[in-house]
Amino acid sequence: MDKIAAPRGTADLFPPESARWQALEESVHRIARRFGYGEIRTPTFESTELFVRGVGETTDIVEKEMYTFADKGQRSLTLRPEWTAPVVRAVLEHNLLAQGPQRLYYIGPIFRYERPQAGRYREAHQFGIECFGFAGPEADVETIALAHEVLRAHGLGVTVAINSIGDATCRPRYREALFAHFAPHRDALSPDSQRRLDRNPLRILDSKAPEDRALVASAPTMLDVLCEPCAAHFARVREMLGAIGVAYRVDPSIVRGLDYYTRTVFEFISDDLGAQSTVCAGGRYDGLVAELGGPPTPGVGFAMGLERFLMILAKRGVGASAERRGIAVVALGEDARRRVVPLVAALRRAHGDLPVTIDYGDGKIAAQFKKADRANARAAVIVGDDEVRGGSVVVRDLATRVQESLAATSDDATADAVLHWYAALPAAADAAA
Repeated sequence: MDKIAAPRGTADLFPPESARWQALEESVHRIARRFGYGEIRTPTFESTELFVRGVGETTDIVEKEMYTFADKGQRSLTLRPEWTAPVVRAVLEHNLLAQGPQRLYYIGPIFRYERPQAGRYREAHQFGIECFGFAGPEADVETIALAHEVLRAHGLGVTVAINSIGDATCRPRYREALFAHFAPHRDALSPDSQRRLDRNPLRILDSKAPEDRALVASAPTMLDVLCEPCAAHFARVREMLGAIGVAYRVDPSIVRGLDYYTRTVFEFISDDLGAQSTVCAGGRYDGLVAELGGPPTPGVGFAMGLERFLMILAKRGVGASAERRGIAVVALGEDARRRVVPLVAALRRAHGDLPVTIDYGDGKIAAQFKKADRANARAAVIVGDDEVRGGSVVVRDLATRVQESLAATSDDATADAVLHWYAALPAAADAAA
């Protein structure tokens, strides 16, 4: 019988790779909380209407990439292709804005039907934040600073590119300018861009079609037509980024692929994956809450792709080898296994955060040491026939291969003795030296 493989564009996670994911997730949880953000979790699927109204029916996501299906009640549902619209829906449904401004963050999967490639999957994972209730540029800067801190904490060198795409006052002028630029060349545009020219010419700026590149490159920029309030807002964002020490460059080509963005948009770009690659992107969306039925409420946020983030870390050698940690219990023979089962339980009770593993098979000591090495254990507790008869255990530093014998009395007392010995081991770097 043929094996069943995972669907194309998805990936299984298992040790040791899953440990890298856990370390990254723990880090972003910690940084988000430090900035005053609380976690929100929303359903994996939502009403399709949420994304059509919130993301925009002329976007690539809605037109081409959503996983949409009818349930048994013939309701149209869609697997979450992005997080912002679901977060806004939850904020409105549970009336969170009545409590004042909201700072929320999320970690979890998104689903988009697109061609799988390096760092891009059909089921991908994102970390992101959403900040509601602050119209001033300070919130834009806080959002960029939080993303910058996550990247800085992992030693990544990236370029911060920012732009302003205006608001409802100046955006219509920009649409007119774009239409005037593209319309004389309608027949030279790609089929998608021809369709979008009349519906939403801003979407042409997102086109990756080769035939559109020259026309997109010569198109007027939003910065040419910003109204005075939008221009002042963007100037303050640039000023405050400089004040907090976040280097940036202005890139008028950044428009983002979703209709809800207004004013500030930004991307964090790395060249560690070959061609320039966006690691994190976001911006302001002051009209989205009202568009989804809520009161007029400013918002700003970002999303960061975790697969791409981890690929860059791996390429740079960051976190490539996890620190040795934990204890592998090695039992040699049936009597030894019977003896160590309660000892393993006592070790796990005594130190809830320390990994304690055991191989219940009949492998020889060398084979069990290999398994301990694969588990990245720092130390081993060895019990054989001699130790059972003599009432002792052997503890071995797997980094230095130095070992000694400890008296074994009650399980709890033996666990305490082992953990006391473990706590005195030299740091991993010192042991390696």
